[in-house]
Amino acid sequence: MASRALNSSPKIGQNQNRWIPCAARYMSSWFGHMEPAAKDPILGVTEAFLADPSPHKVNVGVGAYRDDNGKPVVLECVREAEKRIAGSLNMEYLPMGGSVKMIEESLKLAYGENSDLIKDKKIAAVQALSGTGACRLFADFQKRFLPESQIYIPIPTWSNHHNIWRDARVPQNTFRYYHAETKGLDFSSLMEDIKNAPNGSFFLLHACAHNPTGVDPSEEQWRQISHQFKLKNHFPFFDMAYQGFASGDPERDAKAIRIFLQDGHLIGCAQSFAKNMGLYGQRAGCLSILCENEMEAVAVKSQLQQIGRPMYSNPPVHGALIVSTILGDPDLKTLWLEEVKGMADRIIGMRTALRENLENLGSSLSWEHVTNQIGMFCYSGLTPEQVDRLTNEYHIYMTRNGRISMAGVTTGNVGFLANAIHEVTKS
Repeated sequence: MASRALNSSPKIGQNQNRWIPCAARYMSSWFGHMEPAAKDPILGVTEAFLADPSPHKVNVGVGAYRDDNGKPVVLECVREAEKRIAGSLNMEYLPMGGSVKMIEESLKLAYGENSDLIKDKKIAAVQALSGTGACRLFADFQKRFLPESQIYIPIPTWSNHHNIWRDARVPQNTFRYYHAETKGLDFSSLMEDIKNAPNGSFFLLHACAHNPTGVDPSEEQWRQISHQFKLKNHFPFFDMAYQGFASGDPERDAKAIRIFLQDGHLIGCAQSFAKNMGLYGQRAGCLSILCENEMEAVAVKSQLQQIGRPMYSNPPVHGALIVSTILGDPDLKTLWLEEVKGMADRIIGMRTALRENLENLGSSLSWEHVTNQIGMFCYSGLTPEQVDRLTNEYHIYMTRNGRISMAGVTTGNVGFLANAIHEVTKS
């Protein structure tokens, strides 16, 4: 039987080719049904900008800091930290939860240098892949342990927020935030939506420098928001991507979080060091969740680590070393505070210059919102059609919602930008 079966098998090169077309057809069908993904609305702007051969092109779409010559910046404190790190440390795996030193310094920055919450070990925290990774870890944590919950996200928000909670399969709802006519905060509608949300809802809040609008509640408004959260037993999750970068003062930019802490809330917080230290490509961040007690914090941290394990095993080491070296050394931290204020001040100065240029051109529109808003982005009020004209006629690139990255505005191009905006907004 065995010899007959063997003899009946096709010889090498005989009849085997007939299987190849079938296999090829089968394998090609695995992915042949896919269409190309839609371009990211933010990253697609840079792609279009790079493809434009015009020598006069301007990119005010990128969400990364540029100096007054339009060039990327590496902070001096980062350069010095890298000198100290180079050749002195190994490249072993970090623990699943990341760098203990980086986490300690991150928590002090967010919760306060002498926070009792840190001393009492009530905060569960892990190193994350910048702010995006911190948000995604929390979204997966929310889905796993509170599967019936949903997340309330402001209108508008950073577009990736929706992607993060969607892919974590957390149901999304929205709350009103921005008032298009005043180009400011729609506070009454915001408060109404907080009141009308079911008790115990999760809310995503921008701690400072709201992206994309640059519109933040005042300190008094934050107090009212906190009070209403307390009445409704809502859970606030803060995305803090711009601490220090917004006003130039990390303490001031953490004010919303501190108000909620003073009022006795348990909170979640995503921190990023992309903007305020210029560590965009290092993906350095932290996720923290304030718990009732130390025992609960230990349990929560262990679960966060378990969620991260099959995603990326453990976080990268180099960015964590840079952050912990800067924040852990008094001299380097002082230098960082000076440099982050310098970045914030340049952005604020460009806001003033853009507004003044528009007003000097005789625009009939109000441009007060340009200087009233804060942080990297200005929500200009430009329509998608006006943005298209800026791109097609003036080679100026931004997202079609009219969001201007003030980091792309320089003393060399602010006049050109203002003139183009004036031309497309004439009635």
